[in-house]
Amino acid sequence: MTDAPEPDWVSRLADEVVAAHAAADRPIVCASGLSPSGPIHLGNLREVMVPHLVADEIRSRGVACEHILSWDDYDRFRKVPGGIEGLEGWERHIGRPLTSVPPPPGSAHESWADHFRAPMQEAMRVLGITVREISQTEMYTSGAYTDRVLVAMERRRDIDAILGRYRTKEAPGDEDDDADEAARAAAEGSGAAAEDDGSAGVGYYPFKPYCAACGTDLTTVTAYDDATTRLDYTCACGHGNSVLLRDHPPGKLVWKVDWPMRWAFEGVDFEPSGVDHQSPGSSFVVGGELVGPVFGGHQPIGPMYAFVGIKGMAKMSSSRGGVPTPADALDVMEPPLLRWLYARRKPSQSFQVAFDAEIQRMYDEWDALGRRVAIGQAQSGEAAAHRRAAATADGPLPVTPHPLPYRALASVVDVTGGDEDQMLRILRGLDPDAPLASLDDARPRLDRARAWVERYVPEDDRTHVREQPDEALLASLDDAQRTALTLLADGLDDDWTLDGLTTLVYGVPKRMAGLDVAERKVPPEVKAAQRDLFALVYRLVVGRDTGPRLPTLLLCLDPGRVRLLLGRG
Repeated sequence: MTDAPEPDWVSRLADEVVAAHAAADRPIVCASGLSPSGPIHLGNLREVMVPHLVADEIRSRGVACEHILSWDDYDRFRKVPGGIEGLEGWERHIGRPLTSVPPPPGSAHESWADHFRAPMQEAMRVLGITVREISQTEMYTSGAYTDRVLVAMERRRDIDAILGRYRTKEAPGDEDDDADEAARAAAEGSGAAAEDDGSAGVGYYPFKPYCAACGTDLTTVTAYDDATTRLDYTCACGHGNSVLLRDHPPGKLVWKVDWPMRWAFEGVDFEPSGVDHQSPGSSFVVGGELVGPVFGGHQPIGPMYAFVGIKGMAKMSSSRGGVPTPADALDVMEPPLLRWLYARRKPSQSFQVAFDAEIQRMYDEWDALGRRVAIGQAQSGEAAAHRRAAATADGPLPVTPHPLPYRALASVVDVTGGDEDQMLRILRGLDPDAPLASLDDARPRLDRARAWVERYVPEDDRTHVREQPDEALLASLDDAQRTALTLLADGLDDDWTLDGLTTLVYGVPKRMAGLDVAERKVPPEVKAAQRDLFALVYRLVVGRDTGPRLPTLLLCLDPGRVRLLLGRG
């Protein structure tokens, strides 16, 4: 009898949620929240992926569970993000609900919120993430929350007293260091963590009205009558108004009260959040003290998740613009790979998504894991992450029928300039035992590799094969170098496949040292000779010391052209 495999982090969280929910007679609710205030980036994707993976695990056990996604589209437009052209004058919309702000120029969408929501909705579809979407604009304007808003106003002194215990504590982001800057960055797109708590103005009021004249929340509540629910406010625009709160006029609860209200309204059992929400005095901590006494609900299980970075970029913020989004990642990665990056790390672990050459190593790791899983040699945690990446409770995600190595595909695209006839000829040689019938068998991975080469490989790093031999370099070679090139050129026709060329280029220095080409353990001087030969061939073929993996590069050409450039034509 073997021991049961160690549960992965998803299973452990699912166990905790199911156990906490055991006495309930309704489906488990896992929740995410996103604010479409700007591009929804790969850091924000963790807000969705963590509850998705947990909810999917619970569903796979046959337990009723739904994943809700609250779009905080009734949040105020805080600032004009960078990196988006044509937004001159958009400052006039600051303070308005995101659904009342026009989209960037040229957009096909009706509002700012719709413009930034749509790409994330498509990315979730491609990633196999199923959610029930909730628009906070619709919930507030329909009056769905009115009773809860009235309760919050009635209990405003109790709320103020709880919040007051934290107002003397240092708020996240007061110090201008990297950690606090990262916390502020993470706040964008995951609920208005930096929003005021309603303490400004005369007295404490947790409801913030939108002005009937200018449409902004640059308002101050001046009076409220509990009996009639009449609320008086003034606005920075000069307008003053008196409204009945029971008739749900435009406005919303401040974030630190809004979030626990929604926990109670939706019966949320699980909702993770970033570090900005979980420090002393922040929204998750304060919400836990408000949700029961004020709204009669319970605080969900809510693990903290760490930041997601981009290789070469320290932190991501929607307000700065130019941050990679899930759609950007899916342009160069297949959905299972992107899912795997989130599934293999505990929420508390930070990680980076690579858009530079490191993406090739990520793909190598993914493919190697797939091979270990297929033969039953993967560790239990590795196998669980692979399973969660490749499939959901609804079934497997689409895959590339013939998944050739990503780095080889990128090299072939690079060297051939994307010529499909040339690519098919070369790619058939990558796997001679099961040659491609058409390029479609290599898609969508081939298309992702092509997009990566075209968008992320600098022109200086692109491969340009020489048209004519480098006569000056050839004339400067010593006898040993000439011998190595002759052996290489003479062996080109023996096995014109990727494996054959690999054996050849590594084997030439072995033969010159008197070793068998099949010898795997070679002395340091032979390894140095291999490196020297590779550098020489690169200089002769592409004019620099490095390039695509050498056997792949040679396969992308033809034996005659290689011999010509090696001076052995």
